[in-house]
Amino acid sequence: MAKVKMKTRRAAAKRFKITGTGKILRMRGARGHNRTKKSGRTIRAFDKMVEVHPSDRHRFKRLLPYGLS
Repeated sequence: MAKVKMKTRRAAAKRFKITGTGKILRMRGARGHNRTKKSGRTIRAFDKMVEVHPSDRHRFKRLLPYGLS
């Protein structure tokens, strides 16, 4: 009997990045519209990726089976 590969959720693969040390990075929200009224410092903060909270990591094991060990 052949071993069946798990499929990666493509939507999750496009939204999240896994670092070499195993951290999961995501983009912040509030990037779509109403950015002109925010300060430059706030806008630059939204443009950076941040780490997913450790309590949410278990959800990504099924979405990204080959990215996490």
